[in-house]
Parts: sequence; C-alpha cells; structure tokens
Amino acid sequence: MNAQGFAFEITARDGLARSARLVTPHGVVETPGFMPVATFGAVRGVAPDELEKLGAQILLSNAYHLHERPGEEVVARAGGLHRFTGWRGPWLTDSGGFQITSLAPRVRIDEDGVTFRSPHDGRSRTLTPEKAVEVQEKLGADVAMVLDECVSDDAATPTLRARAATERTLRWAERSIRARRRVDQALFGIVQGGCSSALRRASARATGALGFDGHGHGGLGLGEESGQREELIAVAHAELPENRPRYLMGLGRPTDLIRAIALGVDLFDCVIPTRNGRHGLLFTRSGTLAVRNASYRNDSLPPEESCDCPTCSRYSRGYLRHLLHVNEALGARLASIHNLRFYLRLLEEVRAAIHGRTFKDLRASVLDSLGGAP
Repeated sequence: MNAQGFAFEITARDGLARSARLVTPHGVVETPGFMPVATFGAVRGVAPDELEKLGAQILLSNAYHLHERPGEEVVARAGGLHRFTGWRGPWLTDSGGFQITSLAPRVRIDEDGVTFRSPHDGRSRTLTPEKAVEVQEKLGADVAMVLDECVSDDAATPTLRARAATERTLRWAERSIRARRRVDQALFGIVQGGCSSALRRASARATGALGFDGHGHGGLGLGEESGQREELIAVAHAELPENRPRYLMGLGRPTDLIRAIALGVDLFDCVIPTRNGRHGLLFTRSGTLAVRNASYRNDSLPPEESCDCPTCSRYSRGYLRHLLHVNEALGARLASIHNLRFYLRLLEEVRAAIHGRTFKDLRASVLDSLGGAP
C-alpha cells in the first residue's frame, strides 16, 4: 500500500471468501469487517466505549456532513476525529459522493465538482475532488474515499448518464491522487458503472491501475436484484488488485453481507442496524423481530436468547416494546445496541468459518434462517 502505517495481509481463504488484517495507524481491523455508521461523528445513541465492548473495530463518518457542520477546521483544531469524538480506533470517511443521489434536488454537477445547496442552512457548498481530499485530511481519518459521481442505473443497457458518470469518476480519481498530501492516510478509489457489467469492468480495471490503497464498490444497493449485484461485484473483482481491501459501500442486510463475502468483499457499512433498531425491528438468527407488535406486550424473553449483547442479557421484548411505544429514547438505544452486536457477532462467526474452511456451511445456514435463497 502507498500510505505509511498501513498493511493488508490476507490470512485465510475459503473459496473466494477471505479473511485479512487491515493495519492502520490507529489499530488493526480484522476482515471481513462491518463499520457502524457515525455520519456526524457519532453512532446515534451509542457511545464509543459501548461500541468497543460490542466488538466494533472501525467507524465510518461522512466528510460532506462534517464539512457542513461543524466544519473540518473545528475537528482539526480539536485533534482530528479521534480526539474530537472519543473513538480512538480507526476511522473511514466517505467523501460525499452518495449525497449526489440522496440530495439530488439540491445538487449541481459539472467537471469541476459538486455544488450542494444545504438542507440545513440553504447555503451552497462546492466539493471538488481536491477539496474532498483536503477535508478528509483535516478530519484525520485513517481511510479516505475519493469523490465519485454516484448514479443509479437500472436499465439493462447503460444510459448515457451512467457512462458519463463512470468516466467522470475516473477523471476525479486521477485528480484525487494528485491532491493527496498526508502520507499517514490511505486513499480508496471507487468503482462505478451503474448496472452495466461492461462499465463496471472498465471502471475497475482503470481505477485499479491508479495505485489506490483500496477500492470501494459504489452505486450498488439502489434497486438492482441481488443476483445482478453479485455479477457486478464479480466482474469488478476480476480486474481489481488482489492484495488491496475491497469495500461494498452502504449496503446492506445480513444476507447481503454474506453473499458479498462469498465473492471476496472485505469491508461493509450500513445504517440498517441502527435505523431498524429505532423503528423496533430487531435482527435475530431466526429472522427479523418486529418488537413493537402487540404480540410481544407480555413477552418476558430477551430479544434473542443466544445473543451476548447487553440488551439481551438484561431486558425483555415486552419492556422494549413498552419503551418504543412511549417514545422513550432508551428503547431505540437498546434496540440499536442489539442490532449492532448482531452484525458484529455475525462477522466474527464469518471470520472463524473462513479460517476453519466452513464458510460454505455458515453461508447456507444464514441464508436459510434469514430467508435468502442459496
């Protein structure tokens, strides 16, 4: 890898699934690994010390949102994300490329970069590839992502917009590499291409040749079928360097993670565990538990009897239902804690299975119990 203080060592394989050690200046991440989402520098309702006890190794934040509030200069003066937030382990920051999709009515894109009209204060802010790198260097993340143009393209034949966005993402990637100044921060490129295998293959080949420290799959999980997504990931992996971490950005459900790991993906992030928790949807190995339902009113069982999380060790389904129905913040917090532990524990099992060469059996068991086709 180009960045100092980083290494990526594959320690075990089982088919295409692989386990590895990603070494960063702020700690080692065992992969496959899941990054809880701390968009504004905090995982909603869960403190850094709690995240450590749940098994979190690395957190993800969003450079665009931190650029908007409180501003990267504020974070830098506080000592960077690690000191500002109290999370001392590794950080990864996304550049803000996904906000091109999520804030589409407020976005203007040209070759120079992306101009956002803030939903917070109405001000316009422009992110160029160079500015995105500068912001993330000031934030002090261990891993930074390049600015990309994220486009959802469901058509079987790539649209002109998808092709143009893919080509622009590559030009922005080249500018991002030239803009980097910190030698202690890894920089990941991003593969785009909508739902076109040809565009994904070309994007991966060109991006992989630029010498990034790792690579992300961008623009997936936006409506495509799971089988199509697997094909798009596979064609990109055929072109990307083998000895660099691969990151499936912003996706997904437990079954999505298992399917992607089977293809050789190393890193994941998603808001689903905490968002679903706040809405009373709990993940268990038997399926999703909608704990707000009336059937759980007098249920004295924990959310999942086999779970070792603080929520399951102390609280009942009936109590969680009560908290959520009266809008008590503790209910959302306890549900989020359980869901995060579910994800992190699942990937602990995955890593052990890859080392034991039993991942195929674990994959079949998870997909069967959670309703995913083999």
